[in-house]
Amino acid sequence: MTKVGAPLIHVENLCKSFEDGEVLKNVSIDIREGDLVSVIGPSGCGKSTFLRCLNCMEYLDSGNITIAGVTVSRTGTEEHLDRPFLEACAQMRKNVGMVFQSVNLFPHKTVLDNVMLAPLVVKKEAPDQARENALRLLAKVGLKDFAARYPATLSGGQAQRASIARALAMNPKVMLYDEPTSALDPELVNEVLQVMKDLDAEGMTQIIVTHHMRFARNASDYIVFMDGGEIVEKDDGDVLFTTPKNERTREFLRHFTEEVA
Repeated sequence: MTKVGAPLIHVENLCKSFEDGEVLKNVSIDIREGDLVSVIGPSGCGKSTFLRCLNCMEYLDSGNITIAGVTVSRTGTEEHLDRPFLEACAQMRKNVGMVFQSVNLFPHKTVLDNVMLAPLVVKKEAPDQARENALRLLAKVGLKDFAARYPATLSGGQAQRASIARALAMNPKVMLYDEPTSALDPELVNEVLQVMKDLDAEGMTQIIVTHHMRFARNASDYIVFMDGGEIVEKDDGDVLFTTPKNERTREFLRHFTEEVA
């Protein structure tokens, strides 16, 4: 069930188009602090673009996004991105950590240095403070003994856990994950998903785009099904997987009956 509390994330009428067409169509959703939300749907339905708009990697065309009290808003009639809008986007990014399918750790830096880098450069933290925090986060994701290693020596699961620690080093209010386990061997998936479960237990607000239906059903406070650039249905996992209300949801989930049984 959804946790009690005011929405930490408020999205209203979010629209986004690219040259080849409209990707997000008036997407609206409220997500409360501490929720773990899984976003599922067919490839190309707008899931990744939705996440990228939430941390302003893509600028919304129109609508409103509010995260932890910071709002970015456009009417769709602006001729250019003005300074207040860009400043709001920069402020919002500070509240949002993001983990991608590809790890993108700096190969020439140790795991510890990767985790320390953003706090040192962006937040101007003192080196001792950044190091202490980075070691704490590496311990949190089970990599305490890997601080001096280089990314090339890590397994895929270890590298993705290091990426999560790197995102957490900026002390975000929200963590976003875009298919964080899709490039991993099956035996490495659970170690990454367990980190998300542990963060959920600590109260971190998380949105996960995933194809791992069993995880989505069992770990999420609720699941969002997207199709055609729209939120088609949002419900508790047990409800969504057993009695979906929308025919598009039923058709999509029909392919995953055995996985989530």
